[in-house]
Amino acid sequence: MPKTSGSRTDGRAVNRPWVFYSALALLTLAGHAAPAGWRPAPGALMTRWAAEVSPTNALPEYPRPQLVRNDWLNLNGLWAYTITPITATEATNFAGQILVPFPIESSLSGVMQRLDENSTLWYRRYFAVPPAWAGQRVRLHFGAVDWHARVSLNGRPVGQHRGGYDDFSFDITSSLQWNGHEEITVAVEDPTDGDQPHGKQSRTSENIFYTPTSGIWQTVWLEPVPKICLDELRLQPDVDKEILHVTAAVGSQLESLKVEVVALSSNREIARVTGPVNREFSLPVATPHRWTPDDPFLYDLKVTLKDGNRVVDSVTSYFGMRKVALKKDEEGKTRIALNDQFTFEMGALDQGFWPDGIYTAPTDAALRYDIEALKRDGFNLARKHVKVEPDRWYYWCDKLGLLVWQDMPSGKNTTAESRIQFETELQRMVESRGNHPAIIVWILFNEGWGQYDTERLVPWLKAIDPSRLVDDASGWTDKRVGDIIDTHSYPGPESPQPEPDRAAVIGEFGGLGLGLPGHTWSGKSWGYQPMPDIETLNDHYQTNSIRVHMLNYSYGLSAAIYTQTADVETECNGLMTYDRAIDKLDPAATRAANLGGGPQQRYQVIVPNGLYRRVPWKYTLDDPGSQWFQPAFDDGGWKEGIGGFGTEGTPNTMLNTTWNTADIWLRREFTLGHEDLSHAVLQVHHDEDAEIYLNGILAAQLPSYDTLYLDQKINPEALAALHPGVNLIAVHCHQTTGGQYIDAGIVIPLTTTPDGLEK
Repeated sequence: MPKTSGSRTDGRAVNRPWVFYSALALLTLAGHAAPAGWRPAPGALMTRWAAEVSPTNALPEYPRPQLVRNDWLNLNGLWAYTITPITATEATNFAGQILVPFPIESSLSGVMQRLDENSTLWYRRYFAVPPAWAGQRVRLHFGAVDWHARVSLNGRPVGQHRGGYDDFSFDITSSLQWNGHEEITVAVEDPTDGDQPHGKQSRTSENIFYTPTSGIWQTVWLEPVPKICLDELRLQPDVDKEILHVTAAVGSQLESLKVEVVALSSNREIARVTGPVNREFSLPVATPHRWTPDDPFLYDLKVTLKDGNRVVDSVTSYFGMRKVALKKDEEGKTRIALNDQFTFEMGALDQGFWPDGIYTAPTDAALRYDIEALKRDGFNLARKHVKVEPDRWYYWCDKLGLLVWQDMPSGKNTTAESRIQFETELQRMVESRGNHPAIIVWILFNEGWGQYDTERLVPWLKAIDPSRLVDDASGWTDKRVGDIIDTHSYPGPESPQPEPDRAAVIGEFGGLGLGLPGHTWSGKSWGYQPMPDIETLNDHYQTNSIRVHMLNYSYGLSAAIYTQTADVETECNGLMTYDRAIDKLDPAATRAANLGGGPQQRYQVIVPNGLYRRVPWKYTLDDPGSQWFQPAFDDGGWKEGIGGFGTEGTPNTMLNTTWNTADIWLRREFTLGHEDLSHAVLQVHHDEDAEIYLNGILAAQLPSYDTLYLDQKINPEALAALHPGVNLIAVHCHQTTGGQYIDAGIVIPLTTTPDGLEK
């Protein structure tokens, strides 16, 4: 890795403590003394990694793992700051010190102050350029600044940038004094709740919206480069053709310039090719070792820019050989395939917030830890939710083996100008993160947030990156374009049906909420479905996981994403507490559940119930008379509701319509083709006594109650009454005391192994 002016960390995960300490106590325990003039601001909650943060080691790791040079200078550390009215054209009096790159709203910045839309945040720092860099061009890099940054050096403007999530840089060579005393100033304006992409940042943070991030929130650094240099690499694997597509962007069109690319595996050269600059060429990768979450194999890459035989510039990088595409399974259902294999994707919604750093993880080890925790718990996927992370987060996903669905950060997009900005930032996101093999899906919109022109934007996005899948809208406002049909289901899970050209996924489900005293952001605790204790939370997760795998094996579900990795502020539905101090789910049991446990029961679904999707029924709570179950009965006056029917708190239910009286009668028509129904069974969850009819014939009489969806035999006479065309299922359930619930469907069981192979 490159040289840096600061101290280094090894990036290894640390053991989890089970006791919470304040930030200053942690600093003392770790043997660090808070430097004079700086200390963390008193925050509501801190992580254990806060102990490792100081002005001399604020995120010292090299920030760009896929285009690495040896020489660089890290400018993270203490900067002067002040806040002025937005009308001010300069800052004259700086109020204090801020620890970069932590946003001003965070405890680790040392300030913890909100920035409003009528103010400007100013930064200032002095630095010296290493004398050995003389004769080279010097670039100033920003990982990300939220939102509008204006940068000056030694009193001269060098550039500005709009966008809260993408990196940018300026050539500052002509503004340098080379006298050991360079002054950089950055002025930042951030409307937060404005039209620009801002994700879940909000000035009125509560429930699913959180504390905003303003100003510098990723690493600031300097880099010397030759006058003509490698500006950017674009790497796209083609597993089928056994090649890596390479484009090396260079700010020159000299015909004498060539790029030499060498691929290595375990320090052994496996391929070498020379190609043109600024145009795509191919590097052969014979019999490629394919990247998967279980085997995240990465090739090293050396890239050298030459003018004739003279070496002009060189960088190192890496790549993974993997393919993602849609494919039909043996039953003709459209599924997501990784390297042509069906890999069920069990994921977590990952929001990337930290109690002490807000958008900025306190250390690289902390950034890595969340990924390791998901892997340990049996997840193979993270949906990065309406936020773009620093490049190193994706590097750890590549290296450790975690698939990524990447959201575009949402904005309001109400004006023509804001839509141009949205599309500009979308393209920057795809191009800046496009080399990471872990990323397999781009999500254009979350639900209906700022959604517009979906039918135009999806093919445009796929043209920018044809190698990945596109989800047009995760939840709610599907426009029937893209590669994925995606639903949100709380607590769920319930699945959409795969389509001929789109795979079915659950983009969000679960949200089982439990705040733990001493590990919450405030006295408030919110979740989609509150849990009374850890035992109940674990029981519910296990049940939900069983349903997810049933949807995988029986319904063609390709992926399910649980909400969420960690608590965020008052939203307490995380697998871990917000400070990452306590696992709320038992890791071993969660891993077994996520991996499918033992043998699974696979079903061919004939008539879906609420386990599989939202199913409408006709129903009445008033006695309809003796012929209510006959096909000819007139149910025109009955109400319509979505199954299942019952009351809150009844175990293991898919409750959609409240039923709290003594009796309920249900009717629903369904259409059959020429299926072989000889092994068909009812799949029923009843509490209490239930009777079920098919085409007017009693199919099953079920006394008492069950606490799960169970298979029930169909009387032969009722099974024989089923026929191609329109059929009727009719259900009566009677309740006396305690919980109550009714839901029913028809399936054909197929016992399978976790690999989906029939026994």
